[in-house]
Amino acid sequence: MNREQAKGALGLLAGLALLAGCFFLDKKEQAREPMVRSDFLLNTFVTISVYDSDDETLLDEAMDLCREYENRFSKTIESSEIYQLNHRPPTETIFSLSSDTASLIEEGLFYSRLSDGAYDLTVEPLSSLWDFTSGQNVVPPEEDIDAAAAKVGYENLALEGNTLTFLSPDTTLDLGSIAKGFIADRLKEYLVSKGIKSAIINLGGNVLCIGSLPGGEPFRIGIQKPFASHNETVGFVEINDVSVVSSGVYERCFTVNGKNYHHLLNPKTGYPYDNGLISVIIICPESVDGDALSTACFSLGLEKGMELLDSTEDAAGIFITEDYELHCSRRASELSIYDEDGKPLKNLK
Repeated sequence: MNREQAKGALGLLAGLALLAGCFFLDKKEQAREPMVRSDFLLNTFVTISVYDSDDETLLDEAMDLCREYENRFSKTIESSEIYQLNHRPPTETIFSLSSDTASLIEEGLFYSRLSDGAYDLTVEPLSSLWDFTSGQNVVPPEEDIDAAAAKVGYENLALEGNTLTFLSPDTTLDLGSIAKGFIADRLKEYLVSKGIKSAIINLGGNVLCIGSLPGGEPFRIGIQKPFASHNETVGFVEINDVSVVSSGVYERCFTVNGKNYHHLLNPKTGYPYDNGLISVIIICPESVDGDALSTACFSLGLEKGMELLDSTEDAAGIFITEDYELHCSRRASELSIYDEDGKPLKNLK
């Protein structure tokens, strides 16, 4: 698998994942009263908790950095780099990118190839067609879905250094499934550069820890129950200095005639994936890898997704099937997951 053997194919773990799209500290960790800042960015609530500093300027600057990246990567902000690429004149095909945008697209292309298109960074024609946020709960017409799916194909992009070439006028980008992870990694770099050794960066379904708690104990993270309220958990996990990212069918979704339609779209058919999974959780050192892998592994389904994950060196994961069974990847099965009473969970397949 290359690219430094699938990105070193991604180092050994020290944690386990959440079973949902929202992460939160359990009561024990909340009592430690870190310096906290929250804001609505990236279409989610961004929360940064710092345990070893009381310098509010760090939080101000971290949030400003997050906003700066949103303004660069958003597909809906008209001044963003991605919006400008997607709304390019038909005659323009070659573009010089900022280094960050080039790096993000490189990540997206890598995982698009790795998953053989099950994850595809050019899914924008489909993701813009489906509306999971307005509450209107409308399935697009079949002919519109087919037309949008025909425009998707990562093979229509060529990236060399910071130069991006579009090989089709129909190709557009949606980096929403990977950008949060990239941004979380940049926020961690910033905080570490300022001397922070104990913090949590929470971007909705992406959690990235810096070090451990001040006393050396691991961060204890609650595991949300899928399709339940955000404070209903099935247990907790303990992590140090790693990222935990989830993709699931219950955060951005709607139901029509008893069928759940969700935002994890199959680039080939244009419809949401229906493969027996309700969530995939990835734990690995870098959040951008966890972001891409959670989507790619979900898209591939339990068997092939597990196979992909086990081919990496640095990532572990949990797959949750429709019967609420938990299936651990090879490395995740070596880690500890606890129920609400602190007893190791035994129902892992």
